[in-house]
Amino acid sequence: FLAGACTVLDSIKSRWYIFDPPTLHLLCKDAIAKHGNDTASIANHIISTLSQTHPSFTINTAFSSPAAPITVDSSSGKVSGYQPNDAEWVWNNAGGAMGHMFIIHASITEYLIIFGTPLGTEGHSGRHTADDFFHILVGEQWAARAGAFEIERYAPGDVHHLPRGHVKQYKFHKGGFALELAQGWIPLMLPFGFADTFSSTLDLPTLWATVYLTGREMIKNLLHGKI
Repeated sequence: FLAGACTVLDSIKSRWYIFDPPTLHLLCKDAIAKHGNDTASIANHIISTLSQTHPSFTINTAFSSPAAPITVDSSSGKVSGYQPNDAEWVWNNAGGAMGHMFIIHASITEYLIIFGTPLGTEGHSGRHTADDFFHILVGEQWAARAGAFEIERYAPGDVHHLPRGHVKQYKFHKGGFALELAQGWIPLMLPFGFADTFSSTLDLPTLWATVYLTGREMIKNLLHGKI
């Protein structure tokens, strides 16, 4: 019975998706075309657009510090005065790679985050129960499958799709940021995201912040019927 129920749920999970990968790809390309390497302006463009096209409960917009509100030029959309919201940005150590992330959306079947680092990082992608769409915003990502003799390169405006169950080595060469969409069974991905805490960093405050922010968004969406 349990196996049958899981099979049925897996076959219908896409009905709960609210994000369309091609549409997100176009949004990212539009933000890059308008703002170049200005990461804060790119992030603001993406998040503000999503807040206008999706129900408010599904999009977390608090990426900048409420103590120092950003100003946005009305004609160019350029952001000035950006300071990160320390209550919403968290470190992420997973698969040996380290970066920081802002959770735009988290539910049982989807998450959407801004992830990256200005320093560069490298690690294991994880083998997940979800399709992963990595939209490069700034910098360049390198990747390789087992047995590959040449690297895959993903530049700003490109999307690196890692299908469910696949795995790669990846590297943000000299730093970079991406809009990452995962679609599938998100809770089953969380142990990969937490494992480095217990095997390496022992950074319990970051673990708590990640659990709290993820749980807050998932519960908020569930209360509105978004699985």
